[in-house]
Order: sequence, then structure tokens, then C-alpha cells
Amino acid sequence: MPQPYAETMAKSQKEISISDFFAKNRQILGFDNPSKAMLVSVKEAVDNSLDACEEAGILPTIYVRISRTDNKDRFHLLVRDNGPGIVKKQIASVFGRLLYGSRFYAIRQSRGQQGIGISAVVLYSQLTTGKPAIVTSKISDDHPCHRMEVQINTKNNRPQMISSEVVLWEHHHGTQIEVEIVGRYHKEKRQSVYEYLKSTAIVNPHVEIIFKDPDGMIHTFQRVVDKLPLPAQEIKPHPHGIELGVLKNMLAYSESRKMTSFLTTEFCRISPRGAREILGRASISEKKNPRRLNLDEILVLYDVFNQMKFMSPPTDCLSPIGDLLIRKGLKKEIDSKFAHTVTRDPRVYRGTPFQVEAGIIYGGELPAGDTVKILRFANRVPLLYQQGGCVMTHAVERINWRPYGMEQRGGKGIPAGPAMILVHIASTNAPFTSESKEAVADVDEILDEVGRALMECGRKVKSHINKKVKLKKVSEKYSIIKDILPEIAKKSSEIIGKPNPPLDGVITKIMNVTVIDSGIIYHEEGGEKFTEVTIKVQNYTQKTKKFRLFVKVPNGLIQGIFPERNRMKSGIIEWEIGPIEPARSVRLGFTILGLDRADYDDVDVYHSHLTGEVIGADPL
Repeated sequence: MPQPYAETMAKSQKEISISDFFAKNRQILGFDNPSKAMLVSVKEAVDNSLDACEEAGILPTIYVRISRTDNKDRFHLLVRDNGPGIVKKQIASVFGRLLYGSRFYAIRQSRGQQGIGISAVVLYSQLTTGKPAIVTSKISDDHPCHRMEVQINTKNNRPQMISSEVVLWEHHHGTQIEVEIVGRYHKEKRQSVYEYLKSTAIVNPHVEIIFKDPDGMIHTFQRVVDKLPLPAQEIKPHPHGIELGVLKNMLAYSESRKMTSFLTTEFCRISPRGAREILGRASISEKKNPRRLNLDEILVLYDVFNQMKFMSPPTDCLSPIGDLLIRKGLKKEIDSKFAHTVTRDPRVYRGTPFQVEAGIIYGGELPAGDTVKILRFANRVPLLYQQGGCVMTHAVERINWRPYGMEQRGGKGIPAGPAMILVHIASTNAPFTSESKEAVADVDEILDEVGRALMECGRKVKSHINKKVKLKKVSEKYSIIKDILPEIAKKSSEIIGKPNPPLDGVITKIMNVTVIDSGIIYHEEGGEKFTEVTIKVQNYTQKTKKFRLFVKVPNGLIQGIFPERNRMKSGIIEWEIGPIEPARSVRLGFTILGLDRADYDDVDVYHSHLTGEVIGADPL
């Protein structure tokens, strides 16, 4: 009797190693081509270093070096940090084993979670050059420094240690990885190592990055703040953020002996009272052991979760960058005349907290005719590929930017103008479209939040443009009038033999506007920083003006406010202005101590009880 073919097939069926799978499908991890492989290798190493430093409370200083080898297609990559280091017994597994890490089950914001990134670089290195990764790590001056050569056994996804030794290292603590890879280095390209490091410095203003490129040039991205971001706190799953299969596993492996304790300890936002209500609706005994629930009871419990309302999950699991730090990062790396940033309140999708931040810079050296560049970030990591498939790009494209002063054919698509747009999404579980984490999926809640943040930025840009255009027109008009009218009056007087008439009334009748112009001058002397703000109110009308003026000021030591008739409350200076006679002006101002140049670059001025056309301030 012939053997059934199914039995023949069964002999060839076996478990596939995760390392083997990614070795044959490395494009899934972002190693599509040599150029991208170079960038991804640097990115994964730097992300690891940043996460390690921040978790240990250390201000990150990261050194990146790319050097050419004798083979023109191969490069030597070295990345070193000043982080806490790695204990000896974990070094091989961290770098030589895929899906090995400490953050996968933690519900909090972090750059890396899956434990694939840096070990994927080691895998790519051995696949393309056959050489192992060299890892050097030291945890303190009191402990030895270990150097290991590590590879991955792709058959069983286990590390292979080629060599291990104790070495002298001048650094107090930290980790260094060296790999040789097949890659391609682009000096000037939008998707280059330099652009990635520059973008990383923008949204991580607390980091210092030193980059030595293959030509030997050293690029330093200085930190602009000496304070670490608030650490993200780990939270429990939210009842609205789990699926049926996850709930089933949680019940099967729970250490709780009663359903009430299971619900209150395994989930956030479920109180003892809420747990009793849930179990009452599901007709499940409060004392029942979670492991003994059958499938029907689990289905009922899951349905009750979806039917009930719960508070949104805590948001201290997120670590947004913040308006001021985004603006500092942007102004540090990009020369522009105007910058505005916004941090939206946290929101939730499918029980997962997320927060959107956006910024826009306008003018300066940015080209007016080019398409606006979009800087995309997720959990403080730049996204340089798959821009067209990302929710952030889609949010930009669906906004009509023409009312905000930018060109856009048909009212959709990426606008053109002297501007740059930044979008950052912070989340405990950013919904990336693939394992390479290059684009964020089109989640409706995220799309709406990004859109709202961008429109707020757009309104500020439009206000800035209108203010500058109007001030320029008024200045040109006044300049022409004050030069031409006296000449006309003088010639006319000579012809008719009469003295020159007063011109103030004529000028104010022609102008008929109140102009409020503001300026900022930054000083740094002897290690002290101070910012002088001046405001000039010019009455180009035929009526005497009396009104109130309000200026929003940043945090800092405010001194030298003039004139003295003012009051300050909740970060706002209020003046009683006037009376200002026609064709007369008044000056106001103050000084702020301790701010950097990028901290305050646009004066928000508002007025009340001021009639007629006003340029340079908005009504309160």
C-alpha cells in the first residue's frame, strides 16, 4: 500500500526560526538596499543608546563614526554612548538574539519595544560581510570593561560568542558597538545619516551627538537643554484596549485567585466598585478563580467591557517633547523668521493613549517656491521613509493651506512655500505600518488630532504673515507721505507766498490707522542672557486714543517694565495706554532674564477698547 502523500509532507514540515525568517526577509526590517541599510543601522544603534541613557537618568552623549574600508561597498560603523552599560551575561543576548528585550510588555512610551532593532543590525552585518559585531560595555569604574565578538545562530535564534575579553577603556560607563556592513553613504540627501541625526537632535534637545563622517569631517549637534524629559511611567492595560484573545490569556495565566482582584490589579481604571459592577453585569461570581472561566463567560465579560464607560487611561505613560523644546530644537538647526509649536491634550484610540505635537517654521532661508518639507517623528524617532503612506502626511495633504498663506494646487496635497512642518506622535503603542517603523497607520483619531494641531499652526502663520505685510505697507506708505507732502507744501507755499502749513492732520487723515510694532533684541554678556522687548504704538488717526494693551510673556525673570503704569498677572503684562494725540506715539517695553535666543522670538500683543483699524495687535 503506497504511503499517503500527507505523511511525506509532514516529514518536511518544521518550525521556522525567527532569525532565519528575517535573514531571508530583511526588507521587512528596513534593509531594502545599501543606502537604507546604512541609515537603519545608525538609527537602531542611536535609538538604543537614547533609551538606555534616559532610563538611567543620564544626559545622552552619543558618538557616531562611519569610515570606509578597503572594499568600496563596505563601511565600518561605530556607535558609542555614555549610558549605564550592559552586564556581562546579557551582552550576547541583547546583540545576538532577535526578539530579546525588556520593553515589549511594558505599556509606556519608548523608542524600541520589540527587541529586534540592534540585533537586526548584527544579523545584517554577518549576512553581508560575514563578520561579527564587536561590543564593548562597562557599567561603572568599579567593574571591568568587557569586549565581545557576537554573531547570531540563525537556526535557533541564539547568540554565538566568538571571543570575550576584559579590556581597559577610558570611559566611566557606556556601551559601544562596531559592525562592518555593506552600505552606501550619501553626503547630501534628504534620507541620509546626517539628516537623521539632525532630525534626532531637533526632537531630543537634551542630547549631544558627535558625528564623524567617512570624509573625516566632524559634525556636532549640541544639546540645548540640560534637563532630561520626564520619564514615561508604565501603566496597566485599559479595558477598551485589549482584544478577546488577550483577555483569555490574561485570565489563563493570572496569579489572582478571585475575579475582583484580577480586574482591579490587572487593569487600569477599574476600581473595586467598578469590578463588582462588571461582574454583576456578566453574571460572574466575584470569588470565582479567573483561570476557571469558560469561553462563554469570557465572551460575556468581553462584551461588558465594550459596553461600559471607563475613564481614559493615565497619560503619564507618555513623554511629549513640549512646545518650547520643539521650538528650541527647530530654531537651533534651521534658520527661520517665525516658529510656532503646539502640544495637544492626550487622546485615546482603542484604549491606547497618544499625544500629538506639531510645529511650523516660516521664512528665513527656507526656499519660497519649493514644496514644504515634512518632518515626521514617532516617540522622538525621525521617520525618513514611506512618507506617502504615513498618517502625518495624509493629515497635511487634506488641509486647505491656501487660507494660511501657502500655495496649493486644487486645495489639497503638500503645500509650497518658505515653510517646514513638524509632526510628532507620542504613544505607548504607535501603530506603525510595518516592523521597520517607517510610517504610522491611518488611525482616524490620530488623523483628526494631527489635523487640528496643524490648523492651529496654520492660523498662527497666517496671523504672522498678515501682520508683517500690513506693517510693511504702512511703513512704505508713511515713508512716501512724509517725504512727498513736505516737498509739495514747500513748493506750494513758495508759489503763493505763504508759510508752510502744519501737516500732521493731513498725514493722519491719509493713514487713518493705529500701528503697534514690536521688536526683540537678544543679548549675552559675561555669561548672562537677557532679552529686550520694545513696543511702539503710533497713532496715525485724527482722534485721541486711549485703550489697554496686553502682552503675553514667557516664563522668566521680568524686570524694567515701562511705562510704570502697568500690572502683571498670570504671565500677562497689562498697560493703560493714552491718551495719545493724533500723529503721536508712545513706547513700551520690558526685559527678560535667563532666556535663550530661541525661547522668545515673537511678541503676542492684544488690545481692548481700541477703535478703528489696528495693525500689529489682535483684539482681546
